Amino acid sequence: MPELPEVEVVRRGLERWVSGRTIDTVEVHHPRAIRRHTAGAADFAARLKGLRLGVARRRGKYLWLPVTGGGPAAQTAAEGIGPLVTPSVTHGLAILAHLGMSGQLLVQPHDAPDEKHLRIRVRFDDDQDTELRFVDQRTFGGLSVHDTVPGDADQLPDVIAHIARDPLDPAFDDAAFHDALRRRRTTVKRALLDQTLISGVGNIYADEALWRSKLHYERPTATFTRPRTAELLGHVRDVMNAALAVGGTSFDSLYVNVNGESGYFDRSLDAYGREDEPCRRCGTPIRRRPWMNRSSYFCPRCQRPPRT
Repeated sequence: MPELPEVEVVRRGLERWVSGRTIDTVEVHHPRAIRRHTAGAADFAARLKGLRLGVARRRGKYLWLPVTGGGPAAQTAAEGIGPLVTPSVTHGLAILAHLGMSGQLLVQPHDAPDEKHLRIRVRFDDDQDTELRFVDQRTFGGLSVHDTVPGDADQLPDVIAHIARDPLDPAFDDAAFHDALRRRRTTVKRALLDQTLISGVGNIYADEALWRSKLHYERPTATFTRPRTAELLGHVRDVMNAALAVGGTSFDSLYVNVNGESGYFDRSLDAYGREDEPCRRCGTPIRRRPWMNRSSYFCPRCQRPPRT
């Protein structure tokens, strides 16, 4: 599943290519792609017609496009389903995107052939000759329209208000994170994957940050000192920034940026996916262990397990 660097790469592409454009029409090709929009496909398409996309934003693994304005189509009835319920004020809405495991937001020329797994098409009211497509092979991701949190400067969709800030957010509070980490009474990798504690970190970058920190994934959070927490956060930020610089991590064609290009941080991974390969620090073969329906990769010499 895409983690913070991969989602941020997509966000930057959306900011460049679609922010500021006005939606003309929306086509929903698969109902699962808008299953989180409970009013259905017709309502989804009608509510978005005529809206202007704001600057793309992200928190952790979620990204969204605030929208403003409104068009007459949002107040008409969709054929066969009766009148649509339209909010009186469209300011304070956002299109929330979750990529799931294989979701792609692609900016394509109008005449480009449709992708096999095209789920949603958004056309714009301008002469740029490009459209936004949501493509998703496994249909775990999707788009939905939500109210934003009142007064929130980031126009955060209310359904993800519980998601913590991510470590690359300037407003992330390191001291508060340490205090919460100690109170959580869990193990360090579980804490890193807890999106209510710190967002954007998934299995790949957790393993990479722990390898850089020389920490075993089962290290109890109650044992962390402030300097140790600061060191861990530093490595989390370093590995994510390094991944961002090369477009994220792509193990297959499922994760791409808005132009369909893959990232190549997989060439720089030190732990994740390197079972039986030598540790780049000490030469000991990297091990893989089943963990919470996933896998954890670690060096048994550099990252010694905690004493029981």
